[in-house]
Amino acid sequence: MIEDIRDAAPGEPASPGGDKKGPGSARDKADEPLAAEEDAGAANDPAVAFAAETASAERLAPAAEPDYKDRWLRAEAEIQNTRRRAVRDREESVRAAEERILLDMVEVLDDLERALAAMPQEPGAGPSAWAQGVALTAQRLRDALARRGVTPIATVGEPFDPTFHDALLEVAPPEGIRPGAVVQEVQKGYARDNRALRAARVVVARADH
Repeated sequence: MIEDIRDAAPGEPASPGGDKKGPGSARDKADEPLAAEEDAGAANDPAVAFAAETASAERLAPAAEPDYKDRWLRAEAEIQNTRRRAVRDREESVRAAEERILLDMVEVLDDLERALAAMPQEPGAGPSAWAQGVALTAQRLRDALARRGVTPIATVGEPFDPTFHDALLEVAPPEGIRPGAVVQEVQKGYARDNRALRAARVVVARADH
């Protein structure tokens, strides 16, 4: 008993049985009800509860599968478009190459027709063998062009069409020609598949305004 009193700090009564408690024990016990009240308030907060449920649902939800059918349809459409573009480009390239060759044939035919037009005509004498050969060659060229869809463009007396006619000059309308129609053909034109292979060069009657 005397030893217990001696060991006790001055101003502090000795506890029976020699048990010593720190100065913070009473405060810790006093704070426990406040912490419990804060936890209960957090549990009752709707925002906190919603966030917890959302996080739980995200963890449990399975990963979304990619839409393979939609991807396949898009890829198939792109392939079809690429094929159509390739076919169209090839057709246009073939057509352009053919038209270059046909234009060369047209220019040769122009030369033959000019030669026939410049050939002197002797009265009472038929065409010479040379003239007949030139005329036959020109006709064979016309037939070859026609087999490939190339036809002459109608000009004199027809209404002026900028798609097939290239106007070089406008003149007063002569008798029998209505305004806006072709008066004279300067160079023959040719069309292919309803498109101008070479536009005809013409003189047009002036239209009244």
